[in-house]
Amino acid sequence: MKKTLLSCAAALGLAGAAHADETPNLVTILASGEPQTQLMSMVLSMQSMQQGAETRILLCGPAGDLALKDPPVSATAPQEPRGMSPQGLMQKIMAGGATVEVCAIYLPNKGVEADALLDGIVAAAPPDMAARLLAPNTRIMSF
Repeated sequence: MKKTLLSCAAALGLAGAAHADETPNLVTILASGEPQTQLMSMVLSMQSMQQGAETRILLCGPAGDLALKDPPVSATAPQEPRGMSPQGLMQKIMAGGATVEVCAIYLPNKGVEADALLDGIVAAAPPDMAARLLAPNTRIMSF
């Protein structure tokens, strides 16, 4: 009996250690068209990535405009206190290895094709995004 309990405890300890070693996933869902909200979502995504999270950003609705090669001025206007813009920080996050996607329905409803998006940004595949959202080690931020 004692041997069985020790074996169970060891197995639980190993299972806990394996779970603790998993890289955390962060999915930031940004739909706001408000520039300060957009920038803050990028700040928190960047900080999470720098702390080891595998980061994925999903841009929907008005926030999808951050992904455009020709975005609105609000996407590129510098903001205090560091003079960063939402699109500029998003591109820095991408350069650091994050994935940025637009919602699957963004392009057809915007009336543009995929070539209107910045290099490296594509439309999200709903099954892939749903799997990421449901993964046990995923945190979701929504703005």
